[in-house]
Amino acid sequence: MTEMVEVVIDSVRVSLMSAQRVVVLRQTDMERYLPIWVGPYEAESITVALQEVEISRPMTHDLLKNLVALYNGKILRVEIIALKEDIFYGNIVTEREGKIINIDSRPSDGIALAVRTHVPVLVSLAVMDEAGIVPEKNIQEETSSETVEKPGPGAEAAPEDEKRLDVFEDFLKKLGTDKGNEEKPKS
Repeated sequence: MTEMVEVVIDSVRVSLMSAQRVVVLRQTDMERYLPIWVGPYEAESITVALQEVEISRPMTHDLLKNLVALYNGKILRVEIIALKEDIFYGNIVTEREGKIINIDSRPSDGIALAVRTHVPVLVSLAVMDEAGIVPEKNIQEETSSETVEKPGPGAEAAPEDEKRLDVFEDFLKKLGTDKGNEEKPKS
């Protein structure tokens, strides 16, 4: 089995240059981040679940969660297993009647399900090594010496959070200028 590392959702960011959104995953055992481009609907679905917003009718990812449960299945984890030609590939790992079933998935859909079912998100170490971003050392030292509380739903991000994520500004600017106006691939 491929070596995997656990990640958590650090933030969901908006690109000012396109309709795309970026989900920033943070490795749990070190300051390394994995930005994944997602569509606006997937970003909304992830954000709604993170903020535990009550909605009157189930969204698509709620429907999928309900279908898995209806057929006596259980979602065990979500995996981001590969990166090929700037496209991430994932699996939703489920169990039914003692049998493990891997369901091919875009990482954004898997993440939306993971948030709803409170299961871990794992990333292949090879993917993290290839696409992960480690903030410059002086930025890490400044933020690790401070205590930062996560803002609650609807709250403004603390200045420390904004400073910590400034490393992505250059990354996003570079993406916008590398290929002109081409749209980034969805995960």
